[in-house]
Amino acid sequence: MDMSEKVWLEYYPEEVAPSYEYPKQNLAQFMIDTAKKFPQQTAIFFYGKKITYEQLLKETYQFANSLKKLGLEKGDRVAIMLPNCPASIIAYYGALMIGAIVVQTNPLYTERELEHQLNDAGVKVVIALDHLFKRVQNVLPKVEVEHTIFTSMKDYLPFPKNILYPIKAKKDGLSMEVSYDQHTHSFKKLLSNAPAKPINVLIDVEEDLALLQYTGGTTGVSKGVMLTHYNLVANTLQTRAWVYRSEEKRERYLAMLPFFHVFGMTTLMNLSIKLGGMLILLPKFDVNMALKLIDKMKPTTFPGAPTMYLSLIHHPKIKNYDLSSINVCISGAAPLPGEVQERFEEITGGKLIEGYGLTEASPVTHANNIWEKRKLGSIGIPFPDTIAKVVEPETGKELENGEVGELIIQGPQVMKGYWKRPEETSNTLKDGWLYTGDMAKMDDQGFFYIVDRKKDLIIAGGFNIYPREIEEVLFEHPAIMDAAAVGVPDEYRGETVKAYIVLKKGATTDEKELEKFCRERLAAYKIPRIYEFRDSLPKSLVGKTLRRLLEEE
Repeated sequence: MDMSEKVWLEYYPEEVAPSYEYPKQNLAQFMIDTAKKFPQQTAIFFYGKKITYEQLLKETYQFANSLKKLGLEKGDRVAIMLPNCPASIIAYYGALMIGAIVVQTNPLYTERELEHQLNDAGVKVVIALDHLFKRVQNVLPKVEVEHTIFTSMKDYLPFPKNILYPIKAKKDGLSMEVSYDQHTHSFKKLLSNAPAKPINVLIDVEEDLALLQYTGGTTGVSKGVMLTHYNLVANTLQTRAWVYRSEEKRERYLAMLPFFHVFGMTTLMNLSIKLGGMLILLPKFDVNMALKLIDKMKPTTFPGAPTMYLSLIHHPKIKNYDLSSINVCISGAAPLPGEVQERFEEITGGKLIEGYGLTEASPVTHANNIWEKRKLGSIGIPFPDTIAKVVEPETGKELENGEVGELIIQGPQVMKGYWKRPEETSNTLKDGWLYTGDMAKMDDQGFFYIVDRKKDLIIAGGFNIYPREIEEVLFEHPAIMDAAAVGVPDEYRGETVKAYIVLKKGATTDEKELEKFCRERLAAYKIPRIYEFRDSLPKSLVGKTLRRLLEEE
């Protein structure tokens, strides 16, 4: 497909070019440049505490030097197991400055999930919250981690919140106890003992990894997506080009999407740092807190998942808050219902558009126009320098407009491959194309629509859940003979997990017991919400459980 065949270019805004030059630089260079340009600009707002770009860069340099002191070198893997808080940003860019590879780790992970990821990535250092101390400690004997670093929410809270936080944490049943030794460090102490001298290790931006971002993939076992500095720099600048009305120093980003998810990392953290914006951090989505923050802090940009917008528009007291500061919202991670889009735009006066991406593409590849032509129910058109087409999944033959096939993508944001999985890489990257595993169609104007997922992925509240992982846990239960997990429609989460269970002869168990069993082995968002006990499950001739049939029921 050459430029002339990209029918969608006709619908590009005048301000967006079809192609850009992407600087060959360390991703952390965005922070260094912005701090030089706007040192006194507020970079982070966290529960009332403000941190300027100058201060943020200083602490990032201190963290980078701390890692060096601990013996970390270019290419070593650093796991960041934090919700959105100042330490998560400092640790991310600090690790990149020394050429280390960041492994974003979901703080909700159970010990089992954590062990798999730390072992698979060969992580040397873990940075986590104090109340995850026990969970991390329990995993350490089974992994080769050399150092752990613990931070606390109170580290960056303003007075008197920093004094009150431990009382609240205790009330919520969160332990802040950490036993420090030569391998277990305090984040704040490491910073105060390290120089703030600039550090920027020479890297090959197109080859060297910035990130190992874990995704469930088609096989259910979580695997690391290798993203280079160039991939992430390009996707940040592609996103920047798309929101062309955003101005340096002027934007305020409501950061509720987690940075450990690649969507939040690119469209919030990296983009805001590039533009000298202010990140208004919320460690987890809380609709009441969100409304108060929008009313008080006047964010201009709010990328999110459909569940976030849904809970805002249905809030009983929505009329008491002023949401008119919001100009742009990009919805991703799950399909956006049309009525949510219309109602949200009515309330805020801003634009809410649907986009599309996947971890393997850093992640954004498509979006609807924000201020020009867009189509309801569509994921929009490809980003600059991005080519997409719909093909016959087996042969790779391009299909006619309107025909449903597999969506494949080419662009500077496409991953290098899967970490230590050459076979999976060659199944996904073929002749320079990324096979997404999503079934789609393109109309004659170049707008794309996701029709179905080739994989049996369940997306609940923007989180990817792989049925096989849940089934493997269920199979461990002594009473269970057979099990299948499928996604069922859920008004709030988009989809929720339903488990079909076949018990062994003479064995008994109930929903309550299974819920407890799963809770010990799976992150909260993966736990089945509905259980159905039956005598058998539908199978194919080769004995594969036919999930589709269960879903259709």
